Amino acid sequence: MADRRDDRRPGPPTPRWRPWLSVALLLGFLAVLYLWSGVRLEAQPGYEIPYTRFKSLIASDKVAEVRLRGQEAQGRLRAPEALGPKGESSEFFRTYLPPFGDPALLPALEGHAVQLDVAKSGAEGLWPVFLAWLPWLLFIVFMFWLMQRGLRNLGGGLGGGELKQFLEPFQKTAKIPQVTFADVAGQENAKREVQELVDYLREPAKFKKLGAEIPRGVLLVGPPGTGKTMLAKALAGEAGVPFYSISGSEFIEVFVGVGAARVRNLFSAAKRDAPAIIFVDELDSIGRTRGTGLGGGHDEREQTLNQILKELDGFEEHEAVIVPAATNRPDALDPALLRPGRFHGPVHLDRPAPRAHQAVVAVQRGRVPLDADVKLAGIAAVTPGFSGADLKNLVNEAAILAAREGCASVAMRHFDEARDKVILGSTRKLLIEPEERHRLAVHEAGHAVVAHFLPKADPLYKVSIIPRGRALGGTQQLQERERYTLPEDYLKDRLAVMLGGRAAERALLGTVSWGADDDIRQVTALARAMVARWGMAAEIGPVDLRDAEEHPFLGREIAQPRRFSETSAEAVDNAVRALLHEAEERAAEVIRGHRDRLDALVAALEKEEALERGRIEACLGPPARAESGASAGQVPAVCTAPGCRR
Repeated sequence: MADRRDDRRPGPPTPRWRPWLSVALLLGFLAVLYLWSGVRLEAQPGYEIPYTRFKSLIASDKVAEVRLRGQEAQGRLRAPEALGPKGESSEFFRTYLPPFGDPALLPALEGHAVQLDVAKSGAEGLWPVFLAWLPWLLFIVFMFWLMQRGLRNLGGGLGGGELKQFLEPFQKTAKIPQVTFADVAGQENAKREVQELVDYLREPAKFKKLGAEIPRGVLLVGPPGTGKTMLAKALAGEAGVPFYSISGSEFIEVFVGVGAARVRNLFSAAKRDAPAIIFVDELDSIGRTRGTGLGGGHDEREQTLNQILKELDGFEEHEAVIVPAATNRPDALDPALLRPGRFHGPVHLDRPAPRAHQAVVAVQRGRVPLDADVKLAGIAAVTPGFSGADLKNLVNEAAILAAREGCASVAMRHFDEARDKVILGSTRKLLIEPEERHRLAVHEAGHAVVAHFLPKADPLYKVSIIPRGRALGGTQQLQERERYTLPEDYLKDRLAVMLGGRAAERALLGTVSWGADDDIRQVTALARAMVARWGMAAEIGPVDLRDAEEHPFLGREIAQPRRFSETSAEAVDNAVRALLHEAEERAAEVIRGHRDRLDALVAALEKEEALERGRIEACLGPPARAESGASAGQVPAVCTAPGCRR
């Protein structure tokens, strides 16, 4: 299908000289006024002479005519005289009358038959009036310039502007994407749900024949980076229809009604190109619940939302237009958007399962030359919890590392380094004192020993004391199987692992350091969730006593009014403290029982700085593992480093 464009085009640009035309006319008017007022009268060339010389020339009957203008007198002699400062001859002269006047001048002129002409002085006429009005004229010119500039920016006046461009119909080319469902790896469930929309766009008559009504929109919900935009493009690519894309924030402007006008223009363009797809990204920016105060009231946003609802209901039967919309905050959407017949769904896009990571990486391998030692299954196994965007970024970082080294292909070591960079950050060069370096090795070795010898803990992947990002070291674990629920015994072992570094410092060095700050924060949050949310404390029972509501899409907690008594809050604090003390004691017991192996691991860490699973097991021996599967899990790897981002 050929690309389609909107038939409307903006008019020709306004010439740049037009704003200055009014200024030129004003300057011309001032010039005419200046000349008309008689300020610049044509003057004859002449020399200035003293007033006494002027009187003597009159007395000698040498002056033919005199012209008086205020205090100035210009005259012409009957014959040239030496009037110049160097004796130059001239018949024209000028002089100035005394300010106190000369009563004898007029009789002398009349007595010697001198022609006298009296002209208006320069202070008379229209020029003084103009000078009085000059400040106001300048103010009017300045205001006129401001108005022209404002109208130009708003779209009226001279030369168009942002508002005019905003109100113009949809001007982008509606292209058919080259993306298909094959490019959206790891989202099989979501692709299955939107497949019926592809069939409808390809053969709408088949559905209309049976009286079926396909929803006009589909809501794509998921965390950032899970492929919502790519799935919408793939929907258009599979159906072979034009794809319009716009963000919800582009509808919102300062002026009420502008967003609604653009909604109308966008849907009109799509209807002319039907069958077509309109993808609205960040729908929550305009689709928040009206009238509740959530996110603040906004007349422009609400009018835009009303127009979208109207457009979704205004499709004719022959107009095959589908409106996919993406959001990561479905809880904030207005219920009118989600009613049957408008937005179908929601279609959830989750982070791909570990077994799907291999397919996601395989999609990227077409643009990156891989070395023979690269195993996609190995990459998938060590990237649990990664989204599609994370995996794409991992491949890109590995390619950048290979390019820096001048390699012809990307090797497995580049992927390992890129993974550490994505999780912990770039390597930092720090001058760490030997004593402090020894404490870091003890801390990370404590995490590793506890994780190695607790039966329910996840297996170790890597231990390092190389500073990366905000962390000075890190202990990374990989879950041994795909988990969708977290049992109590697994969570208690996880608490002990998080406190293993602190327990090792106390056992080997006698004191603890601030390096356990992030460990304590994470372990307290997990223990409080076990007590107040999941009912894993016998003295509390199955009661919801959380003091904050976790936002499932922003990854933050929103404070809520307390709905329980101080006694219940104190009971929660006591239960959390008991859980943490129990976990710390378990970690200390493991360290006391394997002190010699802990010392060996500390020595190896100080020597090699980073140890992977094989070297760790060489130092600690075989791990204590409960019977379980051998596949890698979906929940993110545990990272006990301070400041770890994952």
